[in-house]
Amino acid sequence: MTSAICTLFEGDYHYGLGALANSLYAHGFRGTIYAGYRGPLPPWVADAKEADGFTEFNPADGLTLRFIPLTTKIHLTNFKPDFMLELWGKHCPKAEAMFYFDPDIVVHFPWSFFEEWASDAVALCEDVNSPMPGSHPKRNAWRRLFSNSGHTLEKGIDIYVNGGFVALSSRHREFLGLWSQIISQIGEAGVDLNSLNTVKDYRFWNNDQDALNIAMMATSCPTSCAGKDGMGFTPSNSFMLHAVGAEKPWKTSIMRQFLAGRRPTPVQRAYWESVNTPINVFPAAKIARKQMAMRLAAFGSRFYGR
Repeated sequence: MTSAICTLFEGDYHYGLGALANSLYAHGFRGTIYAGYRGPLPPWVADAKEADGFTEFNPADGLTLRFIPLTTKIHLTNFKPDFMLELWGKHCPKAEAMFYFDPDIVVHFPWSFFEEWASDAVALCEDVNSPMPGSHPKRNAWRRLFSNSGHTLEKGIDIYVNGGFVALSSRHREFLGLWSQIISQIGEAGVDLNSLNTVKDYRFWNNDQDALNIAMMATSCPTSCAGKDGMGFTPSNSFMLHAVGAEKPWKTSIMRQFLAGRRPTPVQRAYWESVNTPINVFPAAKIARKQMAMRLAAFGSRFYGR
């Protein structure tokens, strides 16, 4: 299968992108990662090649990162389906499958597993805040709103999925069009798509994620949903580890966290194991200090913690 991977980032999320790319490469991915971005290129990009509207970086044999500058004003999380459709239309029209990963994810399973998963259906993962019953008042509010737009949201789905990972084959590309359309309709309903979350409209909170769940209820495409173990939200042999929330691994002081009584998390450990090859996300000395702090905190947590 010819697969394309993509992500979106701005600000310090490039620290996550480097670890994501390294983890994908370590688990067997060979090909191109398309990174849409706003702001400057990551400082770890070296000897890059400028091309027609993008920059290419080749950190290892078989791995290319193509950086595509974006001009959209909406929050990047609401741009996901449009970016994926743009890639299929312009940058990788022959790709048989497309994979979107948030840049704060570290892959934990062989790449062949992901390709097999996406070959069957639209691949998704249950969110940490799932489930949401099929009769939940938010779902009923969605039904009332979108019934006027020609969408039938009759599927009795109880799982609420996370918007940080979406994968699908070219046969199911229509799902991206549906997801994009629903995001646009949420904006037309008065929601500010320039923001990550909505606080004034009870029907929506995470705009792109709610739209993704609405698309699940409306689509005729088959879907395949992993449980909370898919992103490491429950203790298990997870497919990937997702650093949800504001406390990202590259921002956290491991020793300060330990002194507060909290042990290193699986996603923190996986992150600091994924920052030095083939992309050197940080200087070697900083990586060594962080990895030592991780080991000391993990050992100390056997005797001290809450």
